[in-house]
Amino acid sequence: MGAESSNAPDDAELIRAAASDPSAFGSLYERHALSVHAWCKRRLEWAASDLTAETFAQAWLSRDRFHDDYSGSALPWLLGIARNVLRETIRHDRVESRARERLQLPVDLADEDGYAAIEARLSPRLALATALEDLPDHEREALELRVLDDLPYAEVAEQLSIRPAAARLRVSRALRRLALITTREDRP
Repeated sequence: MGAESSNAPDDAELIRAAASDPSAFGSLYERHALSVHAWCKRRLEWAASDLTAETFAQAWLSRDRFHDDYSGSALPWLLGIARNVLRETIRHDRVESRARERLQLPVDLADEDGYAAIEARLSPRLALATALEDLPDHEREALELRVLDDLPYAEVAEQLSIRPAAARLRVSRALRRLALITTREDRP
């Protein structure tokens, strides 16, 4: 999308207008859907479209609770919603898997080779997503900004309102914790 005209309403104005004009929320969607989808895709590729749709559904339902903390931009708010949707998706998957195991229901409803190939591709991603959710929030945020969003430490520090040295420390600690978590999960 190109640069917005100076007369175009900012995100906060669109959200306020959505109370009486739902098309204003459509404009917000058009403005940020690709960014939200890209964020979701970097974290859980196979579910990115569903996560994006659920993020905007939750944003619509909670639009009256939006606080303009970022000079008119709703993207940080939307990404916060996306993070919660992702967390709930992972939590739901865990509960569903445990229930299926307790009831001794088969996971495979088709041929085993097909499911084995899918599971082999998804298991590491789900394990990583789960491990990320187990990190302390401040470390996970720093790691996501540095590794997933590929930001330099100076920008990570700026977004988190900390010094670059503190950003490096948080990322380092998060990586060490992830290494410990994934090493523990790999053991029989």
